[in-house]
Amino acid sequence: MKKIVLTGGPGAGKTAVLELAKRQFSGQFAIIPESASVVFGGGFWRHHTLPGRRAAQRAIYHVQREFETMLDEEGLAQVALCDRGTVDGAAYWPDGFDGFFKELGTTRALEYARYAAVIHLRTPASEQGYNAQNPLRTESALEAQAIDQRIHELWSGHPRVTIINSTDDFLVKANRALAAIQKELMGLSGGK
Repeated sequence: MKKIVLTGGPGAGKTAVLELAKRQFSGQFAIIPESASVVFGGGFWRHHTLPGRRAAQRAIYHVQREFETMLDEEGLAQVALCDRGTVDGAAYWPDGFDGFFKELGTTRALEYARYAAVIHLRTPASEQGYNAQNPLRTESALEAQAIDQRIHELWSGHPRVTIINSTDDFLVKANRALAAIQKELMGLSGGK
């Protein structure tokens, strides 16, 4: 199964784009939900201590891997659109990128190899409409942009990354993201 990552910092519009993609490309891929929302929405403790932050990122990584493994083993989908990928957790790891991969017994290159393509939605500045309405979102607009920059650095070495910058009109950004998803779907299916 080929996997396309839809990534970006908090408030980048990933959830909204996924909803639009679900409607526009109905049945063309499976959607893997954001593991952090599953973990924190399911009651995992959100401790801001170093051990608490590490534990949360390990849990998120393993939930993501299990979602992906389940879809691979079921064999019902040829393509999955992932709301973030396993690499994203390193942006939240308190001991630096390398510490994340070492802790999880993997490498950035091995994690890159899991994904056919990455579409990075950049987090908007507060004046471009950063939305802090999500109850699971704890970051300010400035913190979200810093996380987004770390995510950008983490994925920059992937061989197939598309960057979707923020715009004053979210629909422009969303349409660019949908076009990128369509391009990747066509590429994965041999242009059909």
